[in-house]
Amino acid sequence: MNTCEIRKRYLNYFTNLRGHKKISPASLVLENDSTTLFTSSGMQPLVPYLLGSPHPDGKRLTNSQPCIRTQDINEVGDNRHLTFFEMLGNWSLGDYFKSQQLPFIFEFLVNQEYGLGLDPRRLYVSVFEGNEEVEKDYASIGIWKEIFNSYDIPAEESLTLDIGSANRNARIFAYPASKNWWSRSGPPEQMPIGEIGGPDSEIFYDFGAEFKLHENSKFKDKPCHINCDCGRFIEIGNSVFIQYKKNEVGGLSELPQKNVDFGGGLERLSMVVNNQQDVFMLDLMQRFVRPIEAKYNVTYLSSPKVDTSIRIVADHLRASAMIISSGVTPSNKEAGYVLRRLIRRAVFHASLLHGGHVERGILPDIANLELDDYPIQLKPWNEIKEVLENEVGKFEKTLATGLVKLRKRIYNKQIIDGKFAFDLYQSDGFPFELTEEIAKSESGVIAKDALLVFQKEFKKHREISRTSVAGMFKGGLADQEERTIRLHTVAHLLQSSLRHVLGKHVSQKGQHITGERLRFDFSHQSKLTEDQLKEVEDMINEAINQDLVVTKQEMPKHEAIKQGALGFFLERYPEIVSVYTIGGDANTSANLSAFNSDGWFSKEICNGPHVARTSEIGHVRIKKQEKIGDGVIRLYVTL
Repeated sequence: MNTCEIRKRYLNYFTNLRGHKKISPASLVLENDSTTLFTSSGMQPLVPYLLGSPHPDGKRLTNSQPCIRTQDINEVGDNRHLTFFEMLGNWSLGDYFKSQQLPFIFEFLVNQEYGLGLDPRRLYVSVFEGNEEVEKDYASIGIWKEIFNSYDIPAEESLTLDIGSANRNARIFAYPASKNWWSRSGPPEQMPIGEIGGPDSEIFYDFGAEFKLHENSKFKDKPCHINCDCGRFIEIGNSVFIQYKKNEVGGLSELPQKNVDFGGGLERLSMVVNNQQDVFMLDLMQRFVRPIEAKYNVTYLSSPKVDTSIRIVADHLRASAMIISSGVTPSNKEAGYVLRRLIRRAVFHASLLHGGHVERGILPDIANLELDDYPIQLKPWNEIKEVLENEVGKFEKTLATGLVKLRKRIYNKQIIDGKFAFDLYQSDGFPFELTEEIAKSESGVIAKDALLVFQKEFKKHREISRTSVAGMFKGGLADQEERTIRLHTVAHLLQSSLRHVLGKHVSQKGQHITGERLRFDFSHQSKLTEDQLKEVEDMINEAINQDLVVTKQEMPKHEAIKQGALGFFLERYPEIVSVYTIGGDANTSANLSAFNSDGWFSKEICNGPHVARTSEIGHVRIKKQEKIGDGVIRLYVTL
């Protein structure tokens, strides 16, 4: 059963048999969410509804959510970790709870007709052992015993975590909060005030007692338990019972409703369905592995070093394609930094497979692969490839010189400290993580405080740069937050003006706003002429001079589109969206040619924030333009 069939069966089970409504997945990059760089779980966009707000699609929801988990980047290289993955999810928002959720998910896993047909004798479960505030999850223990017994499988709670010495009928294992409590921040003591979470119950698949560890495995002489990482057991699903919120005095308070938040990794489910212990042997990863084998004339599963590099290139290429499709470009900040780190790590390992050489086109071409079966819309391969190639071009010039410096230090047995790592980053573009990885792989010695010193040097450099910029603009950053909001509204005026001057084919491809400027990317084949630039700029400033009202409405996504609202990267938005309209009020003087028949100048789906009236913006100037790709133009706009 391939991954597409597994995804389809899961969604069909919960929509057709269990009364759930399928909802659209969120974007990998949640707009205006400063709490996280990427979506790493399906529940992130649903927090307001888990807290009690009614969801427009009801109390039972399901979807398949694409995710990026940055903490797994350094783990990629083994046979099971991925940076990008899909999480199958179902939620109960104050509807059903443990007594229905656990039988639901177990039935899906083992049913032959409409589920995955797993052998129930290979399944084990974990529960929360309790702490000072929340008692042991006796309810789940009792439910699990009934479920296993209904399949004629004797089930008892284990008296020990060691699977080798557990009682014969042990199926249920109790773990502390570090393993069986879920919140976005970790166990209860790490949850900030207002964070929601609760105990969970995980399901594990056993590849069998005959499972053999590699002779060099760090787990070889350690006792095995169902939630260890030796490889014999693999977690395939987690039912989280979100019923608590961290309160102001540091304790836990009950939420007004009890929620279920289930997450099951699609790739991991595909592994167990196909009895495959290596995620890179699955159909969805082989489509990346095969071009790598052909590109570098290597064979997967031929040697540990080759395998590690193939896995890293395959995973990072896949994750990068997804991130680029979400509108992110490589940079030295936030999501852009993660993307840069992924690409450069992929390039380094590609160079190992390529005989140590780095050149344009070093990454394999996946143009002929079918990338249209993901829940998110991907950009055409030529657009993804252009971003990759631009980053490779920047890195190829410095990778060779950086490697010489680093290897010289390793050869001379000099400690690699944080100052050296930062200098390597500043001069040769080596992310700290790449310096650390290369040093470890080549038996270099890294100072214990290297990362801390690197971060201090980075912060010092950033403060110097910020002071310099502030001086250049003579205090222009005195109210950066206000300027950012003004420029956010300018982006809407710019979009509308471009579409009026150039045509309706113009659509936003990305934007980045700081206190100094708006950077706006859009679809158009060639640079604008001087006359076109002036016409766009004049149109924006005329809209500003007319003091148009900016209004916000919330409505279903399909209704917003029906009303003529522009929507770009629609997969990022929930089913109920905010629509910002500029103009259209009774006092509008509709003498601008860009006004539509309803009297508004711009109407867009957006999360805000925006000014209340366009007169708050001030005068706008288009400073410069660039062609950054095939059919993509970039404008820089200032106030």
